[in-house]
Amino acid sequence: MGLRERINDQVKDAMKAKDTKRLGTLRLINAAIKDRDIAARTENSRDLLSDDDLLGLLAKMIKQREDSIAAYKAGNRADLVQNEEDEIAVIREFMPKQMSAEDTQAAITAVIGEVGATSIKDMGKVMNALKERYAGQMDFGKASGTVKTLLTGK
Repeated sequence: MGLRERINDQVKDAMKAKDTKRLGTLRLINAAIKDRDIAARTENSRDLLSDDDLLGLLAKMIKQREDSIAAYKAGNRADLVQNEEDEIAVIREFMPKQMSAEDTQAAITAVIGEVGATSIKDMGKVMNALKERYAGQMDFGKASGTVKTLLTGK
């Protein structure tokens, strides 16, 4: 079962259970997916986004909410922090298990060896390979810092 189908099934379950908070978050996810599908359309292609693209979208949604949490904490808005954390919990249900720091480090080291990266000029190759293999499993913002450190030796 694809990611879209899982999300739609969860929407139906939330409606049956009258879980309005969860339903609202699931509808936000569906709206974001629909927006991205429309943006990806071309004159020649009406293909829907792949599950990997959807995982990237979900990761972006989580990142947005984490940024909001930081802003709300700075403004002493605990009520809004809790709402964002609840949304993150629902979105994470559709994400693959996140890699640990050790696993991430090992994966980066392996990819650097496989692509033959030797300098910071090869960072793009390394990041592209990581995104292909570990979509949704790795925080690429943190991974890019690790890649940079390993390639520059600092």
